[in-house]
Amino acid sequence: MHQPIGFKDSSRPNHVCLLKRSLYGLKQAPRAWYQRFADYVHTLGFLHSKCDHSLFVYKKGTNTAYLLLYVDDIILVTSSNDLHDFLMSRLATEFAMKDLGPLSSFLGISVDRCTNGLFLNQTEYARDIIERAGMTSCNSVSTPVDTNGKQSASLGAPYHDPRYYRRLAGALQYLTFTRPDISYAVQQICLHMHNPHETHMLALKRILRYLQGTLSLGLFISKSTSTSLVSYTDADWAGCPDIRRSTSGYCVFLGENLISWSSKCQPTVSRSSAEAEYRGVANVVAESCWLRNLLLELACPITKATMVFCDNLSAIYLSGNPVQHQRTKHIELDIHFVREKVSRGEVRILHVPTRFQIADIFTKGLPRILFEEFRSSLRIRETIASIAGE
Repeated sequence: MHQPIGFKDSSRPNHVCLLKRSLYGLKQAPRAWYQRFADYVHTLGFLHSKCDHSLFVYKKGTNTAYLLLYVDDIILVTSSNDLHDFLMSRLATEFAMKDLGPLSSFLGISVDRCTNGLFLNQTEYARDIIERAGMTSCNSVSTPVDTNGKQSASLGAPYHDPRYYRRLAGALQYLTFTRPDISYAVQQICLHMHNPHETHMLALKRILRYLQGTLSLGLFISKSTSTSLVSYTDADWAGCPDIRRSTSGYCVFLGENLISWSSKCQPTVSRSSAEAEYRGVANVVAESCWLRNLLLELACPITKATMVFCDNLSAIYLSGNPVQHQRTKHIELDIHFVREKVSRGEVRILHVPTRFQIADIFTKGLPRILFEEFRSSLRIRETIASIAGE
């Protein structure tokens, strides 16, 4: 250990600072704080979730509570006010805490309440990104990416400030938490963060122009009587013009509400469209298995099979056909994984026409009318003022 550069004491060069409190900064500090907190809530009766290490579940008789921890920010949900007061008083005796009341904001995500649900949005965060880019007076566009959204890594001249590009692209990644409609566009610009070109910066600015005209949009979560899991998955075969990898995307609904989505470049090259689609099916089945286990820990078990809708018939046949073909030997692991879930009755792979394949919004650029239709299907709505009138 040495004294920090610029703070060396010339009279005592071999001395070091005495550490009085460790919370931030050291590599082991987050783990030590998490272990300290987890050990205490275990004494209150909370059980640690195996699916999400940030989640703790309390279940005693008719009393239920969920505690979600992110560093020193906490969401506490209880089944009764008495249980809430009891847990808060016990936590306050051990930690310096402040009760901020009903959930209104968490990690920059605003939570607005109405009579039939919650509205999640990052309007202020999106406005800050646009101001940071100096585009507050720009004209808006109707879609975040055009129908020819695949761009080569070497197209155009190199962008003069790569760090500026990376900062904006990283900020947009966090915005996808409540704006799944820009997931595909953000995924495409993030492919070129290591070496951005002028054309890639134009694609990034198009996303900001789209956000400029849709700042009031957010994710709406409403009360639902259905507890079934329904998934849509799609893949754009060999879409990358440089490495010919496919882009796969999926979205998962719990009842009527969107709870999980992804737009991602596949890690390997697929030799056929059926293979690319099947890898997408395997990804969403894995996500569905995790969600089923998580809901089981939350005392909300899913009794029905997860419906997975895919628009490729070959991928659907592969999920139910036990015969191993020569051309599918290299994806044997994915095939056996999905087939096992299908044979157990946990998953059903069904066909959906391409016209109604919602997951298309996560794999390619779409025309305006189709894009807006799929965006609405994802439960992306206007602000709470317009929802209140429904």
